[in-house]
Amino acid sequence: MNSTLAAEYAFRASLRDGCHAYVEGYGTSYGYRPSLAAGIVFCVLFGVSMLAHMVQMVWKRTWWCSVFVLGCATEVLGWAGRTWSAECPYNSTAFLMQISTLIIAPTFFTAGIYVLLGRFISLLGRETSMLRPKLYLWIFVTCDIVSLVVQAIGGGLASMAYNEANGDTAPGTHTMVAGIVFQLASITVFVLLAADFVRRTLRLRLLQSMTGSVVPLLGAMILSVVCIYIRSIYRTIELSQGWSGYLITHEVYFIALDGAMMVIAVGVFNVFHPGWLLPKTAPKAFHREINSFDMEERR
Repeated sequence: MNSTLAAEYAFRASLRDGCHAYVEGYGTSYGYRPSLAAGIVFCVLFGVSMLAHMVQMVWKRTWWCSVFVLGCATEVLGWAGRTWSAECPYNSTAFLMQISTLIIAPTFFTAGIYVLLGRFISLLGRETSMLRPKLYLWIFVTCDIVSLVVQAIGGGLASMAYNEANGDTAPGTHTMVAGIVFQLASITVFVLLAADFVRRTLRLRLLQSMTGSVVPLLGAMILSVVCIYIRSIYRTIELSQGWSGYLITHEVYFIALDGAMMVIAVGVFNVFHPGWLLPKTAPKAFHREINSFDMEERR
């Protein structure tokens, strides 16, 4: 390495420590300077949702909803990192802080959805699902954990290579892509199973007989799953393009397809909270509908 390149590398390395203003001609790890306004807005949105979920969880004693609180807290940390990066665009700690937390956060939301689907199955009957209720949590949370471990390993490799002179980030990036593709595949399987659950409940006329709070809550769950699935597709394409790809270097896509999707995915349960809407047992009309369907099936 000649003296000019060595000086250039030393200068770039110095930018990653402390807080340095944006220098024209020296790109950031993001490929852009993160928006301060977006960072503040999403910190507030996730913070409000977190506080609301805490109050609702304690009020209704739905302790399993703590996963929504943890997910929101993780999102707040991630967006705080991006807010920090808006003022200190080269700081490596802020960059790593946001990329690690914002990858992890949706896992808490999906865990809540796995539990909620299990509660629906327990309420409406085992015949509404291909799997036993508890298996959803065990199988898909395990898949999420495996995916996060693979992504963390890939992120670590890419980060170390990025901090080296002429480092090759490709192996780490490919490992991260493998992890997120596996996560997308597991979510796809869950979406298919959830769709099968809805199909079975409609065929058995179960939802038609439960016109109360269950239907809006089921609608909230479907909306949340769709938002998380959109985000997963986006992150898969984003990382597959590499660190200099079009999606990863244009913040508007991250704001719309990650931040906004996650706000909707968790915020919808503030409006339609399981503690308020999920009954402990099915109503009598529901049991009458089941008995009527069984009699028709026997004829």
